[in-house]
Amino acid sequence: MKIFKTLIICSIAIYLTSCVQKTYERKVTFLLHTEQLKNIEKVGLRGKNRPLSWQKDLEMTAVKKDSLYSVTVTFLTGYKFAEVKFVVNDEFELQDKDNRRVVFNENGETIYEATFNKEQ
Repeated sequence: MKIFKTLIICSIAIYLTSCVQKTYERKVTFLLHTEQLKNIEKVGLRGKNRPLSWQKDLEMTAVKKDSLYSVTVTFLTGYKFAEVKFVVNDEFELQDKDNRRVVFNENGETIYEATFNKEQ
């Protein structure tokens, strides 16, 4: 009986420690070109991984009004990528198309540059 209990405890310990995925801090600067658009009131970023959300924009700031917008996001994740879409004036880009996939650089800092509604 003592051996049985020991085996159960060891099995539980192995199970609990093997389920934890190591996380890393991944800093991504998103740059969005919007030269082809007019009357821009707001630009945002949405995504699957925290701190992003599919329900609410993370506001991007104008580097050059109606031309270039930027935001820096820090992910704490075990994944090697994030899925995102840009939003201008509450309109999602790339309707009925796959999300953008941003692959993180191993050094922890990534710059992702895109043009609104244009696949890369």
